[in-house]
Amino acid sequence: MTNKYYKIAVSGLNQKTIKNNVSFCGVGLHNGKIANVSIKPAEPNTGIVFKRIDLTKGNLIYPNFNNVSNTSLNTTIINEFGAKVSTIEHLMGALFGLGIDNALIEIDNEEVPILDGSAKEFIKKIVSTGLKVSSMPIKIIKINRKVTFKDKGRFISIEPSKLSLDIDFKLKYKNPIIGNQRNKINIYEDDLNDVFNSRTFCLFEDIELIKKNGLAKGGSLENAIVVKDKEILNDESLRNSKEFVNHKILDCIGDLYTSGYRMIASVICSQGGHFLTNQLLRKVFENKENFSIIEIQERSLPHTLINRSLLKSIA
Repeated sequence: MTNKYYKIAVSGLNQKTIKNNVSFCGVGLHNGKIANVSIKPAEPNTGIVFKRIDLTKGNLIYPNFNNVSNTSLNTTIINEFGAKVSTIEHLMGALFGLGIDNALIEIDNEEVPILDGSAKEFIKKIVSTGLKVSSMPIKIIKINRKVTFKDKGRFISIEPSKLSLDIDFKLKYKNPIIGNQRNKINIYEDDLNDVFNSRTFCLFEDIELIKKNGLAKGGSLENAIVVKDKEILNDESLRNSKEFVNHKILDCIGDLYTSGYRMIASVICSQGGHFLTNQLLRKVFENKENFSIIEIQERSLPHTLINRSLLKSIA
């Protein structure tokens, strides 16, 4: 165990930000435009904030579930002035997994770069710069009652858990390569490398329709797995045996972070995606009896609420 990892792990119950700026540049999956992103340190109790630096006014956008304006193939947030940031889910998932509570994310375009289609590069760069731990305790959301949202044959539910965030996700595809996949992850304890390395994917026969809808202008075999019948068209093989469902779990983690805090809960989802997760959060927070927001002191909970294996294995 390195000294850097040890310091991060033992202070997992205090608010964290990054030590130094980290920058990314790449194409947007859907708008096809190049965007530059810089993640900067932020003071305790700031939360995660996006800033459109290509705009001079009304350019702060908060990644809150109530600000989500689109859930079709990505998560898009919008503010009261109409400023948007789309495809935030992989970056938000990386911030959640690393236990980053506060950060200013400056971006010069409307869409976060897709990079390789996973959260791998976000994780790698953030870990390389390190985290700055404050003296301020974190706040967490504790789910008190079971809440379910259904949409035809799909569903997602969230219910109380003791000290963990568990996500149990099922995929059902007629395609023989994807098929029926299921994985259950304890977000704070399990090795999340497969989840954060898993890329977005689509079926070859859906590409034409997606592009007719004005999406996937920046999509390529460099940033998405494309499945055609019994074949994967990418030169790179699957990174893990459950890459398809693991990517859905990554999306789910990122979308859950639009609640504003890390969470203690058990989530079960079948054939879900951005829409179901967003609707679930809206349903949870419409009734104060469904949840509690708790300030966690270092001495009061024997749990870091940060994934140690992720930090250890990448650092």
